[in-house]
Amino acid sequence: MTGDALSIGLAGVFGLLFGSFLNAVIYRVPLGISLLRPSGCPGCEESIAWHHNVPVLAWIALRARCANCGTKISLRYPLVELAGGLLLAASVAQWGLTVSAFSVGLFSYLMLVLALIDVDHRILPNVITLPGAVIGLALAFVDPRVAWLDSLIGGFLGGGLLYFVAWGYLKLRGREGMGMGDVKMMLLVGSFLGWQGALMTIFIGSLLGSVVGVALISLSSRKGWQYALPFGTFLAAAGILVAFRGTEIFQWYWATFGVAP
Repeated sequence: MTGDALSIGLAGVFGLLFGSFLNAVIYRVPLGISLLRPSGCPGCEESIAWHHNVPVLAWIALRARCANCGTKISLRYPLVELAGGLLLAASVAQWGLTVSAFSVGLFSYLMLVLALIDVDHRILPNVITLPGAVIGLALAFVDPRVAWLDSLIGGFLGGGLLYFVAWGYLKLRGREGMGMGDVKMMLLVGSFLGWQGALMTIFIGSLLGSVVGVALISLSSRKGWQYALPFGTFLAAAGILVAFRGTEIFQWYWATFGVAP
């Protein structure tokens, strides 16, 4: 089932509003600030009027500055809002107004939030990953995309594989190479995408991380930078890709290597 133009358009509008909320989650959760607290400018801490919270348009109208103190508003804010609209619209476009669309939309939002928190703070908060894993498993009972048993196996397989890698790296090198946040994140990914999706996410995320990592190492060696790679960000990007195009990726992979799907 695919969504009609009206449903997709409405999903995009609601997604923009959700995107505004995602910005609050990305900023507040790592700092321990309540999500129930009214919106305020990080610079002057003055309350933000409702019309200054209109997604994307307010940022343009305010010329990327706070109306009270003139503090610059990052381009990330409207980009996250746009991403919120596009992701929800894409979910409805592919699955219509169904549980599957809701599940993929929610999963995509969780990945977006975790990706940016990992970029900013190099953490993947338990308050997001663990409840997210439980929600993913619960949705598997009503979402025809993923059977509940695949969801259960996916969570343990995804998290278990990364735990084994982290444990092995610690034993071999004597220091941590991967945090437990990545392990818990894959528990979440597997619960939403099943064991096949979890494996594809790890593979694609590792590939993306390797390509970007090599580029950063080359650049940092010339400029004297030190940069810790946020692996969760690559897992998040891979997870969103697999959620929307996992079947096609799987079929392409086997066809490319001469094995029927």
